[in-house]
Amino acid sequence: MRRLFFVLSVLTCLLLCGCADNNTEEYSKTIFAMDTVMDLKIYSSNGDDVLTQAENEIKRIENLLDRGNENSEIYKINQNKSDVVSEETATVITNALSVSKETGGAFDITIAPIIDLWGFYGNNFRVPSDTELQAALENVGYEKVQLDGSNISIPDNTLIDLGGIGKGYTSDMLAKLLRENDITSAIISLGGNVQTIGKKPDGSLWTVGVADPRDTSKHIGKLKISDKAVVTSGGYQRYFERDGVTYHHIINPDTGKSAESGLASVTIISESGTRADGLSTALFVMGLEKSIELWRRSNDFDAIFVDDNGKMFITEGIKDNFESANNYEIIKK
Repeated sequence: MRRLFFVLSVLTCLLLCGCADNNTEEYSKTIFAMDTVMDLKIYSSNGDDVLTQAENEIKRIENLLDRGNENSEIYKINQNKSDVVSEETATVITNALSVSKETGGAFDITIAPIIDLWGFYGNNFRVPSDTELQAALENVGYEKVQLDGSNISIPDNTLIDLGGIGKGYTSDMLAKLLRENDITSAIISLGGNVQTIGKKPDGSLWTVGVADPRDTSKHIGKLKISDKAVVTSGGYQRYFERDGVTYHHIINPDTGKSAESGLASVTIISESGTRADGLSTALFVMGLEKSIELWRRSNDFDAIFVDDNGKMFITEGIKDNFESANNYEIIKK
């Protein structure tokens, strides 16, 4: 699946101390899928078989949701403009539209025509004219997607792209698969979307480092978590330059241009990888003030914000599990 960003936005610090017992071993696998590198590490007595199942699951979801795959349901929707989709695809689209509605359209799966104009899909970068953008924006808007059960329809020039939520959904499905195989300790990184299952084998929390958007070789902070997804979106992850101007891949659906919200990165921590994926993009577009308002209305995620000046803000739900050498402000309900 082509993803709007694929550079690692979250750096994973494993800091492992051995196996939980003599019957549990560490198994790991690195694969390339959805246009990114994916690392899976589990602790099990039959890890090879489980990792093979996990790889097959990743490929299955990729084939289901990739709009560039002629056999995918998303490709068929975009070609036919109406279709009857599987219950699974309908669920993913429903979840995406829910995030769109909640964020006032800051996350939008119909942004595909704009992404294509900028060349972020296919890496053929260019700067479109305002006239081109305005014409394409006529076909953008999550309200254009009509979903009734498994029946879906979109207008003639509208396109759907689930790249902004697909890896998050995949991490949820992998976590489900691992738990069904009695895996109680695992960490997976799908191109930077980190999902933890249980705790480390020694019983301690996993440590996940959050990249500094000004220097991604460094961490701006570290989280200690279990059974959570950690997803970061930032303009530094994928971009190109033309005539001294930097254009990044996180597009504001209202303008058709790179979002200029005053934020350099947004990290979402949630039990749902799907939700964390969509919200990380949406909140980056919305900016700090509106994002805080949304967080205060919600009770199922926390966040770390870094603004363009390098100032960091964290929501109070993670204050006891976050550490940083940098100063930061705690946002309260």
